[in-house]
Amino acid sequence: MCLAIPARILSIEEDKATVDFGGVTRVISLALLPDAVVGDYVLVHTGYAIQKVDRSEAEKTLDLWRQILSTEDSTTP
Repeated sequence: MCLAIPARILSIEEDKATVDFGGVTRVISLALLPDAVVGDYVLVHTGYAIQKVDRSEAEKTLDLWRQILSTEDSTTP
């Protein structure tokens, strides 16, 4: 199974973007999504932006991830 995680584009330099995954930043490729702009939310899979997503949906997804991770952290011995 593969997951694509939403991220907000913070900055762009050539075909690379610095993105925020709800507090974690990474540099990704925009080679597959050259029309993306700063502020867009994109789905990221294996280091590539593969699709733009609606801001509201992206924020809901990130909130669900936070809930899942906080539950997992509280159950780890």
